[in-house]
Amino acid sequence: MSSDKTDELGIEESSKQKQIRRRKLYDRLARHVVFVGGAGIIFCIIAILFFIGIETVPLWKSPEKKLESVSEMWDRLGPGAAADKIRIFDVGVDEHREQFFTVDSLGSVRFFTLKEEPELLKTHTISHKTAGYISFYKARSNTSYAIADGEGRVVPFDVSFGVEFREGTERTVVSKVREREALQITGEPIEIFAYQRSPETGAPVVAAYTASGRLLTYAEVEEEGFLGESETEIFTADLTGELEGAAVTGVQIDSETENLYVSTENGKLYHWSLSDPSSPELKSTLAATANPGVAVTEIGFLLGHRSLIVGDAAGNVSVWFETTGGGGESKLTKIHVLPPLPAAVDRFSASQRGRGFLASDISGNISLYQATSATKQLDFPGGRAPYAGLTFSPKANGVVAVDSDMVLSSYYLDNPHPETNFRTLFGKIWYEGYDKPRYVWQSTGGTDEFEPKFSLTPLAYGTLKGAIYTMILSIPLAVLAAICVSQFLHPSIRNVVKPVIEVMAALPSVVLGFLAGLWLAPLLENIFVAIVVMPFIVIGLTLVMLFLWHRFPFSLSGRFRVGVELFTLVGVIGIAAALSLWLNGPLESLIFAGDFKDWFFRLFDLRYDQRNMLVVGFAMGFTVIPIIFTISEDALSSVPGTLSAGSLALGANRWQTAMRIVVPAASAGIFSAVMIGFGRAVGETMIVLMATGNTPVMDWSFFNGFRALSANIAVELPEAPHGGTLYRVLFLTAILLFVATFLLNTLAEILSQRLRRKYAQSDA
Repeated sequence: MSSDKTDELGIEESSKQKQIRRRKLYDRLARHVVFVGGAGIIFCIIAILFFIGIETVPLWKSPEKKLESVSEMWDRLGPGAAADKIRIFDVGVDEHREQFFTVDSLGSVRFFTLKEEPELLKTHTISHKTAGYISFYKARSNTSYAIADGEGRVVPFDVSFGVEFREGTERTVVSKVREREALQITGEPIEIFAYQRSPETGAPVVAAYTASGRLLTYAEVEEEGFLGESETEIFTADLTGELEGAAVTGVQIDSETENLYVSTENGKLYHWSLSDPSSPELKSTLAATANPGVAVTEIGFLLGHRSLIVGDAAGNVSVWFETTGGGGESKLTKIHVLPPLPAAVDRFSASQRGRGFLASDISGNISLYQATSATKQLDFPGGRAPYAGLTFSPKANGVVAVDSDMVLSSYYLDNPHPETNFRTLFGKIWYEGYDKPRYVWQSTGGTDEFEPKFSLTPLAYGTLKGAIYTMILSIPLAVLAAICVSQFLHPSIRNVVKPVIEVMAALPSVVLGFLAGLWLAPLLENIFVAIVVMPFIVIGLTLVMLFLWHRFPFSLSGRFRVGVELFTLVGVIGIAAALSLWLNGPLESLIFAGDFKDWFFRLFDLRYDQRNMLVVGFAMGFTVIPIIFTISEDALSSVPGTLSAGSLALGANRWQTAMRIVVPAASAGIFSAVMIGFGRAVGETMIVLMATGNTPVMDWSFFNGFRALSANIAVELPEAPHGGTLYRVLFLTAILLFVATFLLNTLAEILSQRLRRKYAQSDA
């Protein structure tokens, strides 16, 4: 018998050991699975952050240049060109950087291959008969030009490039020169001039400075005759008397043919309005140089012809454009002062892709500038003769220059995101058309000349505004509801109420945003006064109800479960809502003179937008309140019952016990709930997108909308060209969102742990 018992005990012991070993094996497997899963999640998060970061790296990349060719041009100009000692006026290049051309004093437009050893392809000579040309002007973009001769004539012409495919696959760049009718401006040589064509009628407008020191304007205006025929009238004006005897160094007419700018050797900048071509009006005379007496040596336009570049004899470079003063009058203002060149500025060439430009000086130095950020981005080697021709390639990916010794230099330029740096992304920038520096987000416009504005500050501002206002509405409701449910309701009632509130979190945010934008926003606009007075009516009726409840005999009220009395508030709130809606019209007429929107605007200069922060607060409450409520209620319910029992035993009532014992003990969990809810509000997309108007304004007013970082990504990314500046800036906003939510959650966990340790020690 004893041996049988021993065997049975041994079998039982071995089976227990097997169970223990099996459990340990399961524990190890579970531990490894949890570790691998957690490590995988962390790895995925890091990989996402790494990918997003890689996409933003090119935004911070400095421009790079590469010298592709340096060639002597005298022997490549064709027969007899060197003997004539021609003067190169300027140089141009096609968008594929396969051909370039020169314009010279013989009126010849010569086309070359842009190779290491350029080859002359063809020469087009202007058919206008003259002894020679003495001045040149590059009009809007790099396609319209004009040259002036010694007899006071201006000859406009256009240069264009096209592409032909020969034998089906071979691409060939084809050049074309189109001459226009010569304009007789005066009878003497024209030394400096500007030429533009009216964008509406195509009629030419010219301003010319002659060898005798006269400043003349010439404009053709097409007018419809009595019988409907078109008649051309020529208007001329002599502006010499307004120059005060100063010699002119530069003349520019904007592309709208409404403004004339003239610089002089005594450092002055003159601005005329050409709205009336028969009598130009002098709008302003400004000192354009920092030091009196320093000559302005060159002026030019940036893309769009709204910003004027000014260079002087000291090498200083500045950017000017018209701003609107307090009286509503526009004035020419110096906006940006850029780093100087080593010597006197003699030439500008503006980019056709943005607000960048090239500037050269008389010592042969070239610098690449970005006007928006007021920075010098790149220097090209100098030390040679001054440049006779300088141009940006149409795609802003190359620079071609010819100096006065007929040496051609061709550079490849890698500068895909010239307009982005820390200042343009996060600082105030003074953009064209604005009265002062501002934070502006405006990624697209209606014309090719539009300047993108990529300030992320309004988006971050809007994100914080939406999150903060949402939390102001959500925290009291969610936390107080959690206290009520966990501490004052009967468990059977709590088991019904809590799941119902948690179901709110399952509502799709796109549906909430849709309803908020199309249904709730117009409704709130109509019942705004009722919404304002409803809290006061609810509080008043609640106090009345509580007074009456305490007057009920205990034999009646004691029959109900604990917390059932709170359901009487449903009826109170219903009555308050009905009463508020009934009072909406009379109160609006009595307090707000019949129109609350007009009242707020007149008294406080506040504009009421239909899709505003109030709408967002209601809609986002459906997503944030369940999160805060659930976590807070779990934290409150996890407080040991002995603490509550001890407090009640010592004579405290239920409210004192909840607020002074339970809430402090659960404060770590409540704080975590609030921070997680805040992170949810920061990252919300669809509600913010559909219910706010999505306007990137910086205003804390409750009555207007905003644009958040998350909504901006949703709106802009489908239209962002892959690899473009907007595309990469959107990835930068994604990093900001990622980092913001990560820091919020980390901060919540750290503070939660500290609070937990603090109250754990106090409990001990």
